[in-house]
Amino acid sequence: MKWTYFHRMASPKWFYDFSGKILPWVGVLALVLVAGGLTWGLLFTQPDYLQGNSYRIIFLHVPSASLAMTVYVGLAVAASIGFIWKIKLADMAVSCLAPIGASFCALALVTGAIWGKPTWGTWWVWDARLTSMLILLFLYFGLIALREAFDSRETASRACAILAMVGVVNIPIIKYSVEWWNTLHQGSTIRITEESTMAMEMLIPLLMSIAGFYLFCLFVFLLRIRAEILSREQRTKWVRHLLGANS
Repeated sequence: MKWTYFHRMASPKWFYDFSGKILPWVGVLALVLVAGGLTWGLLFTQPDYLQGNSYRIIFLHVPSASLAMTVYVGLAVAASIGFIWKIKLADMAVSCLAPIGASFCALALVTGAIWGKPTWGTWWVWDARLTSMLILLFLYFGLIALREAFDSRETASRACAILAMVGVVNIPIIKYSVEWWNTLHQGSTIRITEESTMAMEMLIPLLMSIAGFYLFCLFVFLLRIRAEILSREQRTKWVRHLLGANS
């Protein structure tokens, strides 16, 4: 029973139909949370007693950095599924997730630099957290370039899957670098097992922003993979019927 459900979920047609039903709701909820979290955090929270107004960049930086890592983990899982079970929907997910993850990773690095200038007095330091985050961006770029380097889609998929699975070892390095090494980057302010060190008036809009960014990422991913499904399945009967009905 479980394997039957798993295979049904892996069907491009089933996923296309299902994603179409939840897409509007995901988009509306993402818009509400992102707009609410950023408006509250950027405009209405009080300045920090140490960092002043420069800390407000966290409402963009923290969600972006978190997503950069989460998307890569999801990408590596999808790559593993595609590599082991040859499920084409998983390979489509890898293709769609790589540019999304790269965008959030670049945004995290840029916003981190903007915060670092007034805080550290420099745009960049070869800090363990920053350096490992830069490596993550290069991994994303490598996956995007590797997919375009082969004429054979099957060969490109295998190569990307191997790189994705190997590169996932960088994620715990990013996560725990501030604990393993003496770095300039501050530690986590949001803790699951301990009390947060952030004031509630800052924490609530930050959590709203994080949730909104995650839903926005899901929204963009669904848009991209739906387009990818139509492109790869264009010769199938159901896609021809769908395109014919919409023309």
